[in-house]
Amino acid sequence: MKRMVGFGDLLLRLNPRGYLRFLQADALYVNYTGAEANVCVSLAQMGIATDFVTKIPDHEISRCAVAALEKMRVGTSHIARGGERIGIMYLEKGASQRPSRVIYDRRHTAICDADRIDFDWDSIFQGAGLFHFTGITPALSDSLQTLCLDACLAAKRHGLLVSCDLNYRKSLWSRQEAKSAMERLLPHVDLLIANEEDAEAVLGISPEKNNVESGELNYDGYRWVATQIINRFPNISHVAVSLRKSVTASDNEWGAMLYTGGAAYYSRRYAVHLVDRVGGGDSFAAGLLYGIGRCMGAQDTVEYAAAASCLKQTIEGDFNLSTVEEIFALMQGSGSGRVLR
Repeated sequence: MKRMVGFGDLLLRLNPRGYLRFLQADALYVNYTGAEANVCVSLAQMGIATDFVTKIPDHEISRCAVAALEKMRVGTSHIARGGERIGIMYLEKGASQRPSRVIYDRRHTAICDADRIDFDWDSIFQGAGLFHFTGITPALSDSLQTLCLDACLAAKRHGLLVSCDLNYRKSLWSRQEAKSAMERLLPHVDLLIANEEDAEAVLGISPEKNNVESGELNYDGYRWVATQIINRFPNISHVAVSLRKSVTASDNEWGAMLYTGGAAYYSRRYAVHLVDRVGGGDSFAAGLLYGIGRCMGAQDTVEYAAAASCLKQTIEGDFNLSTVEEIFALMQGSGSGRVLR
């Protein structure tokens, strides 16, 4: 399987200890995150060569963020340096009926002001096979919309499979802005990933009899959603949807669908007691890329991706540290949580 390249923002994640609220916290724990960076880390833990591309300031905090990626065996040689700010994500973890809360401080960060001269895509994509970005990146600035398009065009020139996770964030842009930008990018995408709400928010496509707030998901309706997406963007060969039923902020039901070749494939559903749900979608994307890159077949690919993301949500921080062996063990039914000796 050839090298995977991810392009996006790299952030500092700050959160109170455990389930403390912001108002209770007298200290904040430091982690590093970013949707595309999380995918790179997850694939690197699966033994796949990855490179993360971004722009960050040249200071000590940024160097700590890069060190965190390098510790996870992610390539960082194409990261551009410049600007003054690194983005910050503040996270307050919810529990039971109290939802988690995220506050972003990522306007006017280094990557928002990145320029075409910062990235030589033809050099970056030499020897690569996969390119991944998310809808978060073009949401950050107009210049990043241009850079994402440049990257997609270069990736296609080099014969890469291009994947995109819609990842709609209403705090970053409006539905109208997202639709306008993503409709320019999606004609260059092969694998499109979404959750229960993204396709509706960005593309105006949603299944009937579906209510994510109440947890009522019309699983068969997502087959129709996938067909509508492919009808609109016939270049897309795979549509994947993560299916989360939020019982409470502490307990979710988790599954997924992969649509390809005119057929829908549904994963096993997992009852997950959440430790840290942030990054669950990114590990799902990584699992899909692993399965497709390894030619695992559609059913095995969606099972692998769902199991990988299930395990991630039992791990603190945004990085999925699960191994291929652990993911396959869960796929094959070992979900009891018994101690391994």
